[in-house]
Formats: sequence, structure tokens, C-alpha cells
Amino acid sequence: MKNELLLALNQLAAEKNLPPETVYEAVEAALTSAFRREEDDAPNMYVKIDARNGEIRAYRQMFVVEQVENPRIEMTVEEARKWKPDARPGDVLDFEEEVPKNAGRIAAQTAKQVVLQRLREAERDAIYEEYIGKVGELIVGTVQKVEPRQVILDLGRGTEAVLPASEQVRNEHLRAGQRVRVLVVEVNRASKGPQIVVSRAHRNLLRRLFEMEVPEIKNGTVEIKSIAREGGHRSKIAVWARNPAIDPIGACVGVRGTRIQNIVNELNGERIDVIKWDPDPAKFVSNALSPAQVSEVEIDPAERLASVVVPDKMMSLAIGKDGQNARLAAKLTGWRITILSESAKARQEAGEAEAPMAFEPYAPGEAPDIDILQQAEQVAAAAEEAAPAGAQATAVTAEPPRPQPEPEPAYEEEEEEISFASIVESIPVPRGEERESEDYGEEEDEEYEIPAAIIEESRPSSIRFAEDVLPRRDDEDEPLPKKSAGKKGKRAPRFYDEGDDMDDIDYAGRIH
Repeated sequence: MKNELLLALNQLAAEKNLPPETVYEAVEAALTSAFRREEDDAPNMYVKIDARNGEIRAYRQMFVVEQVENPRIEMTVEEARKWKPDARPGDVLDFEEEVPKNAGRIAAQTAKQVVLQRLREAERDAIYEEYIGKVGELIVGTVQKVEPRQVILDLGRGTEAVLPASEQVRNEHLRAGQRVRVLVVEVNRASKGPQIVVSRAHRNLLRRLFEMEVPEIKNGTVEIKSIAREGGHRSKIAVWARNPAIDPIGACVGVRGTRIQNIVNELNGERIDVIKWDPDPAKFVSNALSPAQVSEVEIDPAERLASVVVPDKMMSLAIGKDGQNARLAAKLTGWRITILSESAKARQEAGEAEAPMAFEPYAPGEAPDIDILQQAEQVAAAAEEAAPAGAQATAVTAEPPRPQPEPEPAYEEEEEEISFASIVESIPVPRGEERESEDYGEEEDEEYEIPAAIIEESRPSSIRFAEDVLPRRDDEDEPLPKKSAGKKGKRAPRFYDEGDDMDDIDYAGRIH
């Protein structure tokens, strides 16, 4: 019987994945509750199980006092010294008693409930202690149920995790039975057991994936400085190599992009930009706006502002779709970034009002990333050391200075309006032999030549009339002879012979 009890307790401990001592304590608490009920609810009874042979022993505790008030749980000093010679008031003596052979139905039911309750509590505590140390780490779970506001994942051994809608990627559709990697964000105690909250949209998920795929990051040779991520769309990660001989970007990308491709596949095609971190804030901001090229970066450490100038053709690339590229660059660097094109800056220097596009590192009311704040402090300290004394703004050019185009002269409103015809007349027209003809039309023989001159029309119109173009005749003012009533005039012949004089034909009519 004793050996069977030990085998049953050890098997129960293995099934529940609990230490045997925890199961022994639960059974001891259950038997103690049952014996107290049998002994008319004696509060000083307890039971111990010998782990070597499985023997069950019951003990009654007695408190040593000077004056006894409850003889069931208290005893005088003189009585206590019969069992312990040096007994003093406040001591506790244990007396072994006979174990009840036949417990009643209520006692047995109480013992069963206590065992189950203690085992559940012990199992919950074990799960909580296991996953509280995995906060911020990657785990693999199987999608068990997809609900409108959350997804339930099975982590094994009956443990479940919750993936709330706020931690999901919008363009990612999970299905039941799918195995996914998630990041443990939070572990809370609850009445029904520990609640494990996981995420697929957190930026540290990208950090852990890079640590898995890139050995240089795992062993510390390449360090991840900061990460900015918009889950499911695009991410930027700044890396730095402690050894100058190592290329941090090449180590993250891998041979033919094998390393980063595995990460992209895990994130369902999310775009990832790997950039090189630089202690100089200007160069770091310039790298963060990649793939756009930056002409000039001006840093204001007091306002934590980076004013960026980019070529006109790179303006849309620097900002990105819906401002995504510049917004991620601001989050990555921790600096407020304003972007101007070269032509806009030239107009601004000429005195015209030009408002640059500004991007904040994080939205108002949004909690900033911890690593971004730490990185911002390091960058600010490096900028203060590099800046000369008394200088509040440092201008650093990412590329050799380019010649700035001369600003176009501003025309005043009082000047005369310039017509198209006057501009064309001012263009010098080359001679016929100097003109370069270009192909015009599909046939090679057709050539287009620049017109020699353009005559300004006094009355432009889409339809021209002959009287506006042809010279006026002298007899045009004379009234035409009236036709006699009842007699038809002789019509001019429609066709002419070769001998007829073509000069007599009147071409006065409308030309369309």
C-alpha cells in the first residue's frame, strides 16, 4: 500500500510536470484537512508523508503557556517539562497520534478537493515561473483558435497564450493549426491561471530574429543599435560592428541575401532596411533616410532637430509612400527631421516662404522606445563633444558641395505681360544651311524645319476668313446690280477649258 502510494504520487507529479515535493505537500494538506474534520475541526492537527517508505504520520501541536485557556491546543509549563525538560512559554510541542483508519465521506471529499486545488495552484505557479523569465524572448506556438479580437495559441502542455488585436500585423492572416514565432510581451497572474500575452508586431521580434539568423549579432561582434518598425509594411534596423574589419550590413544580409531572406519569409514579406549606425548624428540621419541620397544635414542639438536637404529627384524617395521612409528614419534616430529639396532651399534663401516637411520621432502621447532614448542620449553626448565651443548648430555635408543653381529673378506684378509671340521673336533663328532638321513622322523623307518667323495676328481665331487674309479689292464697295424679277442670271460655268483664263476666277470665299 505504501509503495503504491509513492508510485501514484510520482506518476501524478510527472503528468502535471511538477516536482514530487509539491505533490507530497498537496496530499499532506488534503489529509490534514480531512483529519481535522474527523477530529471535530481540530486546528492543531497536521500530517506528514515519509518520502522514503510512503508512511503517513499524524501529529498534534500543543502550545506551552503559563495559564491554559483552551486545553485542546494549550498546555502548562509543568506539563510540557515532562516531555521537554527545558520547555518555556511560547514553545510548540508535537505529539504523534494514531491515524484514523476509516475517514468519513465528507472528509474524503474534502481531501479530494484540496488535492485538486493544490495541484492546480502549483501547476499555475510553475507555468508563471517558467514564462515570467521568457519575457522579451521568442517562443513557438500553434494557432488554436482565431477570434475577432484575439488569437489563442497553444504553447504545449496545456498552456495557452493570447495574441490580442493590438499586437497583430494587419496584413497577416493566421489560420488554425499554423505554427508561428511570437514574442512574449507580458505574463500576468489571473484567477484561471497565468495570462501570457504575445506579439507579432513588436520591434523586438525583429531583434530576436536577427539574433537567431546572424551569429555575429548573437556573439556580440555586430551590435543592433536601434530598430524602427511598422509591422507588416517596413522596418529599419541600425547595426554597428565593434571590429572595423567586419562589414555589419554584409553580415546581416548574408551570402546572396540568405540570412535576411529567412527573416523576411518569417515576417511574410515585410521590407527590411539595414543601415549602418554612426556616432555622428548628421551621418546617422543621412544613413537612416536610405535609399535616398542626402545633400546636406544640419544638426541643432538644443532642439534635437535635423534639417535635411535632398536633391529634387530624391524628394519623393526620401519621404516615401505616405511619409513612411522619413517617419521610420525619425523613429530610428530619435531626432525630429525636416526635409527640403534643393530648389525649395534656394527659394527659401531668396526670401520666399517655404515650409519644410517635418517628421516626429514618436507621436504625441505615444511611449517612446527605450533603446531610442538611450541611443538619443549617446548621440547627443557625441554631438556635444564634436561641436566647437559656443556653436549651437553644426552643418555637415554628406557629399561634396554641389554648385547651387542661381535663383530665378522674381518678376514684379507691375511689369507688362509677356506674350508667347514676343518670346518666339526674341529667339535667334539660324540660317537655312545651319538648321538641324529632325525626323518628323514615320517616313524618313519627311523633315521638320524651324519656321523662319512667326507673324503675330491682329485678330486670332480658330476659323479664318478670306477677307481677313486676302487684299481688299477696289470694286468691293460698289453695290451689286439688282436682278430683274422673273429672270434668272447666267451662272458661271462649273468647268473650264484649258484655253480659259484662270486669272478671271473669283476666289473670294471662306477658307476653313
